[in-house]
Amino acid sequence: MKKAILALSIGLVILACKGEKKSEKLESNTENNTVNNEWIYLFDGSSLDGWRAYNGDSLPPGWVIKDGELTFDTEIRTEANRKGGKDIIYAAEEFDNFELYWEWKIPEGGNSGIMYHIQEGDWPPYEVAPEYQMLDDLKWEEINDATLEEWQKTGADYAMYVPDLSQKIVKPAMEWNTSRIIFTTEKVEHWLNGKKLLEFVPWSEDWESRKKEGKWKDFPKYGTFKSGYIAIQDHDSPLWLRNIKIKKL
Repeated sequence: MKKAILALSIGLVILACKGEKKSEKLESNTENNTVNNEWIYLFDGSSLDGWRAYNGDSLPPGWVIKDGELTFDTEIRTEANRKGGKDIIYAAEEFDNFELYWEWKIPEGGNSGIMYHIQEGDWPPYEVAPEYQMLDDLKWEEINDATLEEWQKTGADYAMYVPDLSQKIVKPAMEWNTSRIIFTTEKVEHWLNGKKLLEFVPWSEDWESRKKEGKWKDFPKYGTFKSGYIAIQDHDSPLWLRNIKIKKL
C-alpha cells in the first residue's frame, strides 16, 4: 500500500512539473508572438500620413496613392538627363534599431532606393544616409548605355557592401519584389525575395575602411547618424510600393 501511495505521489509531481513547463512554454510563445506582431505601418495602402518632402512641409508632386499603392508618378529619365530632388521621408517618428519590410516594383531602366537614419540639413539625403538600392538590374545598363558595379545594383548597401549573387533573385521590371533591412548595432542584414543578400557590422573597422576608401571618402557625415527618418529616393523613375512596415528592435 505504501509503495502504491509513493508511486502515485511521484506521478502527480511529474505531471505537475510537465504542466508547469507547458504553461511556461505557452507564455513564452505568447510573448514572442506579441513582439513579432508589433509592426508599425508606414504605408498601409490608404493613407500618406507622416510622409512629407525631405526638408519640406508637404509631399512633392508625383507621390500619390493609386490602387492602394504608393506611386511616384513621373516620367522616367535616363541617367544623363536625371534631375531628382523629390525625395520623401516618413517624418512621424525616428528609428534607430529596426526591421523594415516593403514590397516594390519599377519599370525597365528604373532606379530608386530606401534610405534610413536620415537627419535633415543642408545636404542631400544620400550624402549622409545608408541606402538599400532598388534597380532594374536586367535592363538599366542597356537603356542607359553604361556599366554598373555590383555595389550599384539591387539589394546592395549602396557603395559599401555588395549582395551575394548566389542568393540574389533578380525579377524582371514590373514584377513585385519583397525586401527587408534588419539594422542593429551588432549586425545589419539586407534581404531580397526571401533570401539574405549581405550582412555587415556598422561602424566597425571594416565599415570605416570602406567609407574612407570608397565613394564616401569626401562625405564625412555619411553613416554617422545613428537614428533618424526612413526615406524613399526620387531618381527620376516611376516607382510602386506597398505594405511598408517597420518593427523596432
